[in-house]
Amino acid sequence: MAYIEQFEVWIPNDTAEGHEVQERIVGLLEQHGWPMRDAFGVRLALEEALVNAIKHGNRMDATKQVYISCKFAADEVSVVIEDQGEGFEVVEVPDPTEDDNLDKPGGRGIMLIRSFMTSVEYNDKGNRLSMTKRLVVGA
Repeated sequence: MAYIEQFEVWIPNDTAEGHEVQERIVGLLEQHGWPMRDAFGVRLALEEALVNAIKHGNRMDATKQVYISCKFAADEVSVVIEDQGEGFEVVEVPDPTEDDNLDKPGGRGIMLIRSFMTSVEYNDKGNRLSMTKRLVVGA
């Protein structure tokens, strides 16, 4: 696949820094004519993933960092976000749509990421998220 742009960066464990990278990636989508619906979905997925890495993964520890890698092609964007935390078991996160979990705060971010992105994978440790959004032509 021919990438138009790709970059990788380590950012301080700070949501403002995460927001800057999020805007850089969404800016690429908008600049290359991605539909607003798809750009919005990627924006939400990025925000959730970055907040999860900073707050839950690195536990707001200012001495830790978050790694972000982005590969952008005309019809696909792939992003890797890795924190320096202990990780988690994604299968242990409760499904927020089940009746018993409707009032519980956990799991909504992961659900949103999965609903907006084409593919979502976590490493075995649970501190590295790889997610891809592919444009569906004619959709």
